[in-house]
Amino acid sequence: MSERKKELREEVWRILEEREVARFPRPVWGRIPNFEGSEVAARRILRTEEFHSAEVVKVNPDYPQLEVRIGALHNGKLLVMPSPRLKSGFLMLDPSRIPKGIQRKAATIRGAFQHGAQTDLEHLPTVDLVVCGSVAVTEGGARVGKGGGYSELEYAVLVGLGLIDEETPIATSVHELQIVGDAPTEEHDFTVDLIATPERLLKAGGPRLRPKGIFWDKISEERLEGMPMLKRLKQRTTES
Repeated sequence: MSERKKELREEVWRILEEREVARFPRPVWGRIPNFEGSEVAARRILRTEEFHSAEVVKVNPDYPQLEVRIGALHNGKLLVMPSPRLKSGFLMLDPSRIPKGIQRKAATIRGAFQHGAQTDLEHLPTVDLVVCGSVAVTEGGARVGKGGGYSELEYAVLVGLGLIDEETPIATSVHELQIVGDAPTEEHDFTVDLIATPERLLKAGGPRLRPKGIFWDKISEERLEGMPMLKRLKQRTTES
């Protein structure tokens, strides 16, 4: 399965570059790729009922989902944003505490560290909508990330804390060229419910997969040392 996922990533990254729809930061290899029309795709998520009814939105920190983060702040949503590689855990941005006119800056990684607050496990809020980045997705909702497993780990952490459950909707925004015919799924993977592209909004029609929590046996000591929040969570789990 891992080999097939690797092939899909390489294929999508190559096609986006060859068709000249890839955007900064480039090259897209190794990234959640940014693409022409990413703002349009992201805004489609902002028009969904799932977004409008959410009070707390968790959005990945990558470029293609920047407009979702900006839209969350403009619409008065509490924004939960994972720090890159979860090295600093989760950042929480309260729109009521962000000066008017700098929402775009605050929604960037650097701006989130300046205008958000690094939040400990005990003070993270319940999340009503998850928006994730993807390298490839199927119309059924199967998703392939960039290979680090961070989105899956972020999801599993929030599940373990009881802050999301099986009913929490998950959306992603991609280019049409990132939609593939099939993609393998593993026990730690989740599927998406909504897929937004510059051309359309899809409701996934495949089996809905939701992992139950963190698979601790798959997390190395090296990774734990690089993520203090995760290390604390494991200690809490062991003690209880």
